[in-house]
This record gives sequence, structure tokens and C-alpha cells, in this order.
Amino acid sequence: MTEPQRRTLMDTHATERALSRMAREVVRLAGGAETLILVGIHRRGVQLADRMAAEIRAAGAVVATGTLDITLYRDDLMTVGPRPVVGPTRLPALGIDGRIVAIVDDVLYTGRTVRAALDELADFGRPRRTLLAVLVDRGGRELPIQPDVVGLTAEVPEGGRVEVLVPEIDGSLGVELVEAA
Repeated sequence: MTEPQRRTLMDTHATERALSRMAREVVRLAGGAETLILVGIHRRGVQLADRMAAEIRAAGAVVATGTLDITLYRDDLMTVGPRPVVGPTRLPALGIDGRIVAIVDDVLYTGRTVRAALDELADFGRPRRTLLAVLVDRGGRELPIQPDVVGLTAEVPEGGRVEVLVPEIDGSLGVELVEAA
């Protein structure tokens, strides 16, 4: 069996630039950082949201952050197995009601992860507005969900996948295209 082919779509520097641009765009769409909450979807969306928040803070603004674990909101939960691993969902103590919530994820594909995130957020309150920021949009939607802010749009051949790498999990920062062997 042959190894899958890996190709770098964004190296560390390109990924940092994309996240910096995404952070500025989210703040612009939110009309400022005062009512903005960046919420990362577990796993890699959390690290990306943290990097975007650091960019916003470096610009002198304060931004709240949170995390979502959408495991129990998945529409394919029965296929995950009898004991799914559930991580923490953490939202700011003041809640999300009336705030602008930017959901941050690594790769947007079918839209099902974002649908689950929206369902979970609804259980915690009613934001004034919800934005979607994804590092990579690879197309192939099954649901009518579109991002507000995108770092990179990538065409992925059938059978291929996009892998976002973050130092906290993978030891490096970047985006790779993995094509089927």
C-alpha cells in the first residue's frame, strides 16, 4: 500500500498571516471587540481562536473567548461509538446573550460541525449575531452554511482531506493537503 501524498497549502508564516487577517476581519464585522466573543470548536478551532484572540489583544483590544465541544450535538453520534470522548464547553461568565459570537473552526466541509455548534450555542443563550470564521474552506457543503471569514479556500480532490496543524497538538503550525494514495 502506498503512502498518501502530502502537500503544504500554508506554511507557518502563511498561516500566521491568515489568522491575523481573519482576526481583523472578525473585529470589523463585529463593529469592534467590545461585544465580541471568539468561540473555538474542539479540537483545533480552540487553538486557532486563541491565536486570533492574541492578535486582537496585541492590537490593544480586549476580547472574550470560549470553547465548544459539539460531540453530543453531532447528527452521527451513534456512529462514534458507545463512549464518545466529550471535552469541555466553556463560555464567558457573562454569557452570550446579546453578544456577537464568532465561531472559529479549522476546516469547513459539509457544514455539519457548524450546525452542531449552532445547536449547542442555542442551549446557552441568544447571541445578537453569530459569525463563522474558518481557516480553510474546502467546499463540499451538505448544509446551507457559509463562512463569514475564510483564511484559505482550497480545492480538494476526491478522497483527499485537509489537515490543519497546530503546535499544541501537532508540534507545528500549517495546513496540508493529504491526497488519497
